[in-house]
Amino acid sequence: MTIDSIPHILLTIVPIMLAIILHEVSHGFVALALGDTTARDQGRLTLNPIAHVDRMGTIIVPGILLIMQWGSAHPFLFGWAKPVPVSAWKFANPRRGMAIVAIAGPAMNFFLFWLAAMAIRALLEADVSVWMASVLFYFMMVNIVLGLFNLLPIPPLDGGRIVVGLLPEHLARSWAGLERYGLLIVLGFVLVLPQVFGINPIGDILEVIVPKAFWLVGLPS
Repeated sequence: MTIDSIPHILLTIVPIMLAIILHEVSHGFVALALGDTTARDQGRLTLNPIAHVDRMGTIIVPGILLIMQWGSAHPFLFGWAKPVPVSAWKFANPRRGMAIVAIAGPAMNFFLFWLAAMAIRALLEADVSVWMASVLFYFMMVNIVLGLFNLLPIPPLDGGRIVVGLLPEHLARSWAGLERYGLLIVLGFVLVLPQVFGINPIGDILEVIVPKAFWLVGLPS
């Protein structure tokens, strides 16, 4: 690593951390709005990254993916922050409450995607700060991928919790039971299928949806 590479690394890490932290904090604020003070009481409604670091999801898994895809032009990185604690029993309807809390994370990422797009368009129209526009473009990419990935209907991802909140109770219980295997299923899609079998369904889906998302906000992907 050279001194010149340090700013580039920081410009890569900071947008990722900001997107992940705001994703998690949004869960906590929505839970608070629904009557659950657990995240607030445990000091998790903060932008301090130390409060959100998960050893496995923030350090080990992204590190392994980076090493396995070293030299790839478009590496797929996957990770997570320490989940914000939510006491579902405090909600009037625990399953519906958890679904609403789950929606908040991807919704925040999609909002940040849109916000960054508006900032880029303003910069380009003013013909200033192309460097800042490139940073915001990367921030957009991080947020749209993070938001879409978390909508996969696999517990404990947000999409899985949303499905549990929408299904009839007997089906919801069965679907929620997948959570004990959820991480293995996700890692199978992210690591095993692409690296062992050369199949990348998540990457293929993102390649279709992401350009359309950029088109919707008036920017090329």
